[in-house]
Amino acid sequence: MLKKTQLVTAMMLLSTSVAVSQMKVRDEVPDKYKWNLSDLYGSDENWKGEKDRIQKDMQMLTQYKGKLTQSASTLLEALELNSKLVKEMVRLSSYAAMKSDQDTRVTKYAGMKQEMQQLFSAFGALTSFMGPELLTLEGNQLNSFITKEKGLQIYEFYLNDLLRKRAHRGSEEVERVLAYSSLMSGNAENIFSTFFNAEFPHAEIELDGKQVKLNPPNFSLYRGSDNREVRRRVFESYFKRLNDFQRTFGAQLYGNINAALFNTKARNYNSTLESALDAGNISTDVYTNLVKNVNANLETFHRYLNLRKRMMGVDTLHYYDMYAPLVQQVDLSYTVEEAVDNILKSLRPLGADYVTVSNKAFNERWIDMYPNEGKQSGAYSNGSAYDVHPYILMNYNGKYTDMSTLTHELGHTMHSYLTNKKQAFVNADYSIFVAEVASTFNEELLNDYILKQIKDDNTRLAILGNYLEGAKGTLFRQTQFAEFEKMIHERVGKGEALTGEDFDNMYLELTRRYYGHDKNVCVVDDYVKSEWSYIPHFYYNFYVYQYATSFTASTALSEKVLKGTDDDRRRYLDFLSAGNTKYPVALLADAGVDMNTSEPFDLTITKINKVMAEMEAILTRLKK
Repeated sequence: MLKKTQLVTAMMLLSTSVAVSQMKVRDEVPDKYKWNLSDLYGSDENWKGEKDRIQKDMQMLTQYKGKLTQSASTLLEALELNSKLVKEMVRLSSYAAMKSDQDTRVTKYAGMKQEMQQLFSAFGALTSFMGPELLTLEGNQLNSFITKEKGLQIYEFYLNDLLRKRAHRGSEEVERVLAYSSLMSGNAENIFSTFFNAEFPHAEIELDGKQVKLNPPNFSLYRGSDNREVRRRVFESYFKRLNDFQRTFGAQLYGNINAALFNTKARNYNSTLESALDAGNISTDVYTNLVKNVNANLETFHRYLNLRKRMMGVDTLHYYDMYAPLVQQVDLSYTVEEAVDNILKSLRPLGADYVTVSNKAFNERWIDMYPNEGKQSGAYSNGSAYDVHPYILMNYNGKYTDMSTLTHELGHTMHSYLTNKKQAFVNADYSIFVAEVASTFNEELLNDYILKQIKDDNTRLAILGNYLEGAKGTLFRQTQFAEFEKMIHERVGKGEALTGEDFDNMYLELTRRYYGHDKNVCVVDDYVKSEWSYIPHFYYNFYVYQYATSFTASTALSEKVLKGTDDDRRRYLDFLSAGNTKYPVALLADAGVDMNTSEPFDLTITKINKVMAEMEAILTRLKK
């Protein structure tokens, strides 16, 4: 997508949270709950001035054309200038994107995002000579340059990785065309985001005597209602409205797949999957083995679904029951202030420094907390502004899942913060493959902390159930998404045209298989076929599988940190600071997890079954 003191004081975060229903207009949200983008630029005018300057400065790179491999000093000068300009452009882009996400209806910021897309495209075309020239370097020549010019050491991994991909790089002319193609390649995602977040006519239904617009935050809120009829109506209304625009959503997603296919063919890859994974030097076996392992363990998922059915006391479990509270009488609601307190305490196993920096995120306005009309749905952490600090976008609704999401995004933020502090900009990015480890690791710590505070059976059931919800959503659901992605990309790769109706049919069949529809485990109603159409991650091309692999990795790592030694904690923190200095599988190996084996997955399945066994024992004790 893709791509931070221990106690929270009352002065910094007041104890009363403003109700979500009162926060429909952004101006009504107190500043303390909104991120402060002036840390990036003092004003839109400052942003424009910087953009104009960079647009001129990037012309200086042309002086290095034909000279990159002449000497070590020349190469270093060119790489340093290139890195500086990219760093500044990323900061510009972050500001424009987050300004737009505050209210996607504001065309000014949508325009600024488009300006950045054009700037990056122009920069790519201007620097298109660099890749082909650098690829003329041989390994011994590069080693000689690094020996002569120590400053090149920070670019060593980048240069060696570039040489590794030699077969997938083209001539200067080809690279220039590919750079310009970026003006079109992101259109499907941009159209989807603008349409769905700013213009989509979300369904409205009457709930408790009032009309409720089922925008993404409200859908997320009401799908978890303890009233089953409300849940059924919310799901049915939401998905049926999506289906009204099936053709539009289908055309957008098909266009995105074709853009990925164009890049795949231009880069001489065998598939869009291979192309996407090669960025991190990850074998497609990692992807296919995940799908294979999850399918082989669907009985574990079905055990969870049957447990949910038992706890809810329903004769037939439906898909619309998936987000209902497992324990009706337990109030798992948290104000922002309560969530912050719990999160900071849960992070103590990572040390005082980690907690102190995390507290800054809450106290120094790194976070945009509440939903407002037109705001980008969901949640994310943006750590790309290297010289500033990361930011978090939330749509906090006061549930346990929101607290869990908040610590999830804080994990990303700390990953970015620590990497930015330790590594030079060229190595400060990190692979998407490892990006979700820190986030899901934080969720593991929160779950462990909360469970240690809880002795009451019903509350304990609710917290354990939340862990299973995470496993369902992160391991099984994301792998289902990954399998769906693989299916649709393969069909387009074979030359097939896919429509919204095709996506519907494929998605419904797959979902029913995962949820055991034909085995009467969980009924997946026909309208669920439209769910794919509002998932933004399908526009990121093979992103979602990494949620699942990261979940298994973080499960293994959290066990080491919680039950291991100070050295285990140090290795994990070193991993968070390593950035892009090694390939992701190697970084995880350094942290103590071997992703080339099934061990992380097997450990995760074992833990899931252990949690279910404890919950089943509690239910038996309670005679439920």
